[in-house]
Amino acid sequence: MPNKSLKWIYLVVLSIIWGSSFILIKKGLIGLSALQLGALRILFSALLLLVFGWRSLKGIQKIAWKWIGISAVLGTGVPVFLFAFAETEIDSAVVGILNSSVPLLAFIFGIMLFGAKFMKQQFLGVIIGLIGSAALIYIGAQVNEDQNYWYASLVIFAASLYALNVNIIKRYLQEVSAIAIAAGNFVFLIIPAILILILSDFFELPIVENEGVQKSIGFVVLLSIFGTAIAKVMFNKLVQISNPVFASSVTYLMPIISVMWGLVDGENFTILQFIATLLILTGVYIGNTSKAKAIKKNKSFEN
Repeated sequence: MPNKSLKWIYLVVLSIIWGSSFILIKKGLIGLSALQLGALRILFSALLLLVFGWRSLKGIQKIAWKWIGISAVLGTGVPVFLFAFAETEIDSAVVGILNSSVPLLAFIFGIMLFGAKFMKQQFLGVIIGLIGSAALIYIGAQVNEDQNYWYASLVIFAASLYALNVNIIKRYLQEVSAIAIAAGNFVFLIIPAILILILSDFFELPIVENEGVQKSIGFVVLLSIFGTAIAKVMFNKLVQISNPVFASSVTYLMPIISVMWGLVDGENFTILQFIATLLILTGVYIGNTSKAKAIKKNKSFEN
């Protein structure tokens, strides 16, 4: 299948998978702590990816291992814990929406660290998106007074790490296969995950006796298989067959899925929060469109 068609399939499937990840995190936290959930998510994903991707590691050149290690920390190692801690205090739907700031942050880091050109329309998109994010956090804090919306900063931090990671994959790991990048990431993460499980007293939990803990582990297994292992390979491939801007556009559809799951689970979502969400997505769209046009214009000029 041509890359032009394949990238859209990847985009839609990833949106559904990652948009559903936030409700799985919420359910997993019922019987597990944030540290236990994050470490289990890494461990289950590592086992799956290393079983199927072990052979691909042989093709990784030494110079690429440094960037795979950095990608492991930025793209998985830290964010899985940040999202888990964030959802101990704020709704899963709001976390999913705030995660849509990844393209805006990718623009900022692109200029600061990766030599991207400054464009006024992109800057406008960033401003609109940031206003929307601030409004969403403020309104959410008013509507849900029992929730600590300072934890929203953890989501923004995680989105920042994702924004850095997508640029690193495109610039430094373009020639490494998607499965090799994903499996290589977890070579770095599997031992720390085991240590965190031990230190967080996971093995002291009444797993056999407590049905709630069993269900939470089941949700983490689903999250690991689909939301981390499979999705990570697909996303790496999507970045390689498209560009960081298009790949990060997966965050357009993710909020729709996360809000739907949140409403099903009884979370509050007001019209003002909906308007703030539209502001974020409008900012992402404006910034993304300007960069896409610039890329297209450059390609036409080169041809």
